[in-house]
Amino acid sequence: MPDAFFFSVPHRDLVITLAARYGVPTIYFDLLCVGSGGLIAYSADFAEELRQAAGYIDRILKGERTADLPIQLPTKYELAINVKTANALGLTVPQKLLFTADEVIE
Repeated sequence: MPDAFFFSVPHRDLVITLAARYGVPTIYFDLLCVGSGGLIAYSADFAEELRQAAGYIDRILKGERTADLPIQLPTKYELAINVKTANALGLTVPQKLLFTADEVIE
């Protein structure tokens, strides 16, 4: 689960290293984890969330009450897969999953 303590840079790298050492397949909430050796990351597109936030700020500055603004869920998600890590864990990633990924690290 997302946690500021465990996923600050030194702790994030430790979690990824320990998962690899003990052969634990992992799915992370942050795409940076896959670049650091994590297996899979699936998360909301943060850039898209910031664009949505800008729309909310605009509405507030134009006088709309915050209580009247709807709660929105993310509309776009990203999937990243580290094939090198999968191979190290002895896992085969299905081609269909690789084709749907936004980022594949070989």
